[in-house]
Amino acid sequence: MSGIVESAGTGAAGQLPDEQEGMGLPEAPAGQYRTVRSALLDAALEVFTERGYTDAGLTEIAARCGIPVGSLFQHYGGKRGLYLALWEEFREEQERRTAATLTAERDRGVADPIALFVAGARAYLEGVWDNRRFGRLLAEDDGPAGFDALRRQWDRAWVRRNARLLEVDEKRRAGRVRVRVLTTVIGGAARELADCGDDTEVREIVDEVCGILIHLTAPPG
Repeated sequence: MSGIVESAGTGAAGQLPDEQEGMGLPEAPAGQYRTVRSALLDAALEVFTERGYTDAGLTEIAARCGIPVGSLFQHYGGKRGLYLALWEEFREEQERRTAATLTAERDRGVADPIALFVAGARAYLEGVWDNRRFGRLLAEDDGPAGFDALRRQWDRAWVRRNARLLEVDEKRRAGRVRVRVLTTVIGGAARELADCGDDTEVREIVDEVCGILIHLTAPPG
């Protein structure tokens, strides 16, 4: 999953290597392109969550939004391109949410690294619930070939960003392990949120996780 960040690159860098070609914008007005793109992604998310990525069919995705299959290929190059676009959209929204939270906390005078980290974690987990349809899809571990490696790469970047936020010396193995454990706690909680039934249960989990993070980041003694 995405991390607690203040800024991060998006776009072509978030694609698998052979997805970076042939995915340019079609020659159409920007507003029309956005409408088609949104319709395709909404339909893809519906079909992916109902059938899983492996069993999802491009014909059904195109039929759900009334767009020709050829247009789907023109915009995304196929099923994998749709999945990666949904992931990129999810990451960008999570990054905007956590960055806005950190900015707001700093603006009101919060400077403690642990307090900022926990606030960012809370914002991230709340974002997972708000975007739970894709969160449930991620929890299934049913994605395109090569996605696991790409996700691990993003997860490593998440750990590095959290280390900077917590002001942990990444050169020390103990510091790296500490931040990795904290990041893993957040990632595990995000998976649990995918199966929650209502807002009350979500609040309980988020509060519990934030308490765990505070405990784990407290100085010894």
